[in-house]
Amino acid sequence: MLTRDFLMKADCKTAFGTIEESLLWSAEQRAASLAATIACRPDEGPVWIFGYGSLMWNPALEYVESATGTLPGWHRAFCLRLTAGRGSACQPGRMLALKEGGRTTGVAYRLPDETLEEELSLLWKREMITGCYMPSWCKLELDDGRTVNALVFIMDPRHPLYESDTRTQVIAPLIAAASGPLGTNAQYLFSLDQELSRLGMQDDCLNELVARVKALIEGDSREASLRPGFA
Repeated sequence: MLTRDFLMKADCKTAFGTIEESLLWSAEQRAASLAATIACRPDEGPVWIFGYGSLMWNPALEYVESATGTLPGWHRAFCLRLTAGRGSACQPGRMLALKEGGRTTGVAYRLPDETLEEELSLLWKREMITGCYMPSWCKLELDDGRTVNALVFIMDPRHPLYESDTRTQVIAPLIAAASGPLGTNAQYLFSLDQELSRLGMQDDCLNELVARVKALIEGDSREASLRPGFA
């Protein structure tokens, strides 16, 4: 489990698995990215973070308020090649990101002003290990009727780990097989599906993917049970 304590102590070079040196961002690069993002802050209002993946069920952030909401203009896509964390270079999986078009539901967190820099630095250490996302300020529609400016991590299509082909038949076998120091790629997908269900949210594009990954895993288990000497 990726915890707050884990993130605070983690050495990014080793904690998430083996990351290609040319892709790994230094602490200085992360700090520069964070500073540039804060410089583009659209107003002096509260800083909100939009979670559409694991941030929904495991934010590992100190926050003063959370609220469900919808991000217009972007949709979930497993378009990030996963070579660490829940995958490896020899058995890459796929991680979630956002691509242009559609709408995405999720959970927003309002960060405390007093410890804003600390919380954002921890978030950058979690999300920007390889600089694969574009941290962007977006208008977020909260379910209580408010509209807020929120920080959203959107896939950078120029990044070497970006994958344009997100068809279910392509990515399901990858997700079913990949694993790493933080667990299996499939468990991430199932946790996402469970959290969306718990919150009463619907993401139709996930239904087929979840079913296909479960079928692949169950098929592998049945095949293994039929092998001689299996116990």
